[in-house]
Amino acid sequence: MTDSLLPGQRLRGRGVDSNRTGRFEPTSREAYDDGWDLVEEDQLVRTEVRLERPRSAITYNRSPDLPFDRSINPYRGCEHGCVYCYARPTHAYLNLSPGVDFETRLIARPGIAAVLDAELRKPAYAVQPIAIGTNTDPYQPIERDHILMRPILQVLSDFRHPVWITTRGTTVERDIDLIAPLAAQGLAAVSISVTTLDDALARKMEPRAPAPRRRLQMIERLARAGIPVRIQVSPLIPALTDHELEGILQAGRDAGATYANSIPLRLPLEVATLFREWLEATFPDRAARVMGRVRELHGGRDYDPAFGTRMRGQGLWADLIHRRADLARRRLGLDSGLPPLRCDLFQRPPRAGDQLSLF
Repeated sequence: MTDSLLPGQRLRGRGVDSNRTGRFEPTSREAYDDGWDLVEEDQLVRTEVRLERPRSAITYNRSPDLPFDRSINPYRGCEHGCVYCYARPTHAYLNLSPGVDFETRLIARPGIAAVLDAELRKPAYAVQPIAIGTNTDPYQPIERDHILMRPILQVLSDFRHPVWITTRGTTVERDIDLIAPLAAQGLAAVSISVTTLDDALARKMEPRAPAPRRRLQMIERLARAGIPVRIQVSPLIPALTDHELEGILQAGRDAGATYANSIPLRLPLEVATLFREWLEATFPDRAARVMGRVRELHGGRDYDPAFGTRMRGQGLWADLIHRRADLARRRLGLDSGLPPLRCDLFQRPPRAGDQLSLF
């Protein structure tokens, strides 16, 4: 594990340029050219995907800050490369870097739909909405090749199980034929994340995610299919994107979103250092101002992990931004909140050879 790239490695279209050692590693090593290696042409760092056989599909949480208690993660790591991604620290559990490794050394979990089917069949399973995409994006680019979401959605459809999907990946449009019938039964909703309407800024912050205009087109296509869509202005970055809040909400409403929310920037663990490095390299003229506002938002620290404030922030700036968001949502008719997904339709479909019920 190195804090820098190896000699001869170069990046293109990545969110960060550091491979900072994860917090669980006992040592940190720097790449050093001692002059003995042969001179070779630079090699691009390319995305590599490893496969993991999942032992479980559903992950449970007890966080009072989250509106769900269970989720599914078809992938570990995310090729979108969003510099601010709060999921980056999870790569440290794999002895990989939350930096470049997080966006280039990905893990797909084929067979997860079959594991999900088995978990939903357990007699003790009590149905509640499942969230997908709240850690890493299930519709990131590698989904086009690995196609894990479609069988997951088919299982959820078979069980008539409620699901809430969060994404910024265009491949979600491929699965409209599965999501729309679920939505028609009150079993599905989709959140589309839009952080800025500025194409140039988006390319710097989220180098391999779809352009803002393309995400608005996703909202339009999902809404046209009858799927409840929420535009999610998250994260909202102080002194960088916060001035766009009302404009993004307006664009989302015009595209067909009927719900909206916004969460200020949060920088847990390794993300704080990675974001500061990116900010100083990309926007040196405003880096101090941005980080000053971030610390104001989190009680003088880069990040405050305390329940109750970590997702909202604290202080004058936090109050102001939430007030602006509330006013804009009311003005645009986006303030009703997502409709509750139904749990009363859940049923376990029969398998081949099962005794059918008489009732």
